[in-house]
Amino acid sequence: MNEVKNIMIVGVGGQGALLASKTLGQVLLDAGYDVKVSEVHGMSQRGGSVVTYVRYGDKVYSPIVDKGEADFIVSFELLEAARYTEYLKAGGQIVVNTQKIDPMPVITGAAEYPADLEGTMTKAGLKVDAVDCLTLAEQAGTAKAVNIVLMGRLSRYMDFPEEAWLTAIEKLVKPQFLEMNKKAFKLGRGE
Repeated sequence: MNEVKNIMIVGVGGQGALLASKTLGQVLLDAGYDVKVSEVHGMSQRGGSVVTYVRYGDKVYSPIVDKGEADFIVSFELLEAARYTEYLKAGGQIVVNTQKIDPMPVITGAAEYPADLEGTMTKAGLKVDAVDCLTLAEQAGTAKAVNIVLMGRLSRYMDFPEEAWLTAIEKLVKPQFLEMNKKAFKLGRGE
């Protein structure tokens, strides 16, 4: 049986969703899976909503995840996690950075940022692992490492050894940023 697993990486442009999806894709490829990673969809310039799909299994035919199919939603921001909950399958897991980034309607005063999104998602029966990834990234040495902190957190739920993730990071990250990103991964993983 060809069971395909589906992961959505959602966030705001400029946060590093592309490196996160490449890192995840590299781990899966190295493990021998057929992997499809979609391009970043949405307003990929800084501030716009972005979505990347990562699907893997013995054979994957399409890179797109439909509503109710995501095993995981990995989100760089609380509102983005809440926006895509209908894509999560029953029993799926949300891994979310607790950082709040105001969307344009909030910035212009046309709307307010919703209160207690984490609580709202939990009350709806969703499994939510909310972590202050920005603080952990800063502890690793740069706020830009939120993406790798999130991958560290996601790795707790996936059946791949830590070394597989670190190897993927080594393949994708420039040498001068490697140790910082490895530290970010470990902090996200909870080590």
